[in-house]
Amino acid sequence: MRRFRQQGTTTVEFAIVAAVLFTVLFGVIEVGRALFVWNTINEATRRGARVAAVCPVNHASIARVAVFADPVGGDASPILRNLTTANVQLDYLDGSGATTANFPDIRYVRVGIIGYQHTLMIPFFMQAITVPSFTTILPAESLGYVPELGIRQCYGT
Repeated sequence: MRRFRQQGTTTVEFAIVAAVLFTVLFGVIEVGRALFVWNTINEATRRGARVAAVCPVNHASIARVAVFADPVGGDASPILRNLTTANVQLDYLDGSGATTANFPDIRYVRVGIIGYQHTLMIPFFMQAITVPSFTTILPAESLGYVPELGIRQCYGT
C-alpha cells in the first residue's frame, strides 16, 4: 500500500529540478549571446568610423558597412537580428568636437549605434531590452577625396 502513495514523486521532483536547471542553462547561454551582441555592436561602430574617415561625407555605404551588410545594397545586418542602418548615427566633428557640415572644417568622424533592442531568450523571462548606445570617434582622413583625380569616391562602391 505504501508503494502506491509515492508513485510519481520522482517525476514531480525531476520536473522541479529540470525547470531550474534549464532556466540556469539558458541564462548562461544568454550571457554568452549578450557578450556577442556587445562585442558585435562595438565592432560595428569601429567599422563604420573607419569607413566614414575614408569615404565621402554621408556616403550610403558607411552605414551598410557598419552593420556588416553589403556596401552596395542591403540595410539589415546578417549577423544581428533587428540591427539596420537606421540604428547607425553618423556625425562629422570640427577640431573642438562640435558637429559640423562644412567639409573643410571636418577633423573627426563619430559613428554610433543607437536604439538597438536585444531579446532575452531565458525561459519565463522573455523580454526585449534596449542596448546602451555605442560610439567610436576617429580622425578624418581623406573623406573620399582623390587629389590625382579631383573626385570623391568610396572604395568598393
